[in-house]
Amino acid sequence: MRLCSLTLYDWRNYEKAEAEFVPGVNLLVGDNAQGKTNLLEAIVYLSHGQSFRTRSQAELVRIGAEFADLQARIESGDREQSLRAVLFAGRRPRQLYLGGVKKKSAADLAGVLPTVLFCPEDLQVLKAGAQARRRMIDHALCQLRPSYAAALQEYGRCLEQKGRILKDYSLQPGLLEVLPEYNERLAQLGANIIFFRARYLEALEKEAQTFHGEFSGGKEELRLHYHTVSTISDPFAPVRDLYDRLREHQESHRRAELESGQCLSGPHKDDLGAELNGMSVKSYGSQGQTRTAAISLKLAERELMCRQLGEEPVLLLDDVLSELDAGRQDFVLNKLKKGQVFITCCEKDRLTELGRVYNVEQGKIC
Repeated sequence: MRLCSLTLYDWRNYEKAEAEFVPGVNLLVGDNAQGKTNLLEAIVYLSHGQSFRTRSQAELVRIGAEFADLQARIESGDREQSLRAVLFAGRRPRQLYLGGVKKKSAADLAGVLPTVLFCPEDLQVLKAGAQARRRMIDHALCQLRPSYAAALQEYGRCLEQKGRILKDYSLQPGLLEVLPEYNERLAQLGANIIFFRARYLEALEKEAQTFHGEFSGGKEELRLHYHTVSTISDPFAPVRDLYDRLREHQESHRRAELESGQCLSGPHKDDLGAELNGMSVKSYGSQGQTRTAAISLKLAERELMCRQLGEEPVLLLDDVLSELDAGRQDFVLNKLKKGQVFITCCEKDRLTELGRVYNVEQGKIC
C-alpha cells in the first residue's frame, strides 16, 4: 500500500498544497503549528472518514473558506485508485468519492487506504479513559472489516436516537412506544460488535506479547482483557447468545435508564484492560512500562492489518519519537524497514537518513 500523492484545498491551515511521496519513509519537518499534524490528519480522514482530533466538520475547513477538498492517489499492488473528500463549513453533508464515484458513507472506504496512526496521546492510551481504547480498537476493525464499520455506524445512530427518547419522553410519553424497537436493533448490532472486538483483541494480544517480550528482554508478559456488559461472561459465545445476554442487560437497566435519561447498556461502554506480569498497567504501570506496552499494541495493530490485507498499511508517526527515550526510539525505528511511513518532527537530527525530507512551513510543503 502506498499513498502516491495528496492535494489539499482549504484544509485546516492549507490554502492549497500538493505533494508526491516516496514508498519508504517520508519525514515531515517544521516548527510547531506549521501544519505537519494537519497533513497526517488529512491522510487519516481519507482512510477512516473522520478526524482523530475533532468531530466538528467545520473545524477542518480553513477559516474563511466555504469548503475543504482532499484528493489522494493511492497504489495497492498493481492497482491505482483515487480518493476524495469534500467537507463544508456549513451544515451541508460531506461528500466522499472512490475512483470518482460518490459513496454513501465512510464504511464504503474501509480498507482502501489502511493506516495506523501513532501520536503522543497514544503513549498514554492505557492510562486514559475507556473511550480512547474503544476508539483504537474500532479504528483498526473498521479498516479490516467493512461490515463492522457499517454496524458501528448504525449502532451510533440508533444509540443517539435512543438517547433522545430517554431525554424527551417525560414531555412526550408516546416516545416510549418505539423504545423496544431501538433496544432490539441495538442488541442485534451490539452482539456483532462484541463478537468482532473479542476476536480482534485475542489476536492483538498474541502479536503484542511478541513485541513487548522483545522490547522488555523477556522480563514482562503483556496480557489484554476485554470488558463488556456484566451479563456476558463469554464474549466468544455465538452471536445469538451475545444478543440474548444484551437483551437481558437492557431489561435489568431499564428503570435506571429511564430515571437517568442515559443509555447505560451496550458495547458503547466496553473497555480494554492491560496487565504486565499480572499487574494492571493503568493502576500500577510506570511511565516507561506504559509507553512500551502502547508501542507494542501499535506495532501489533500494524502486523495484524498487514496479515489480513496482504500488504503493509501506511504508518503515521505524529511527533511520537520526541516523546521516547533513545532506547525506545531505536526499537521503533528498527521496525520501519518495510512499508510506507510518515514521520513528523521539529528537527531532522539523525532521522534525515531514513528517507525523503519535506519541509512544512505555514501550510506549504516543499
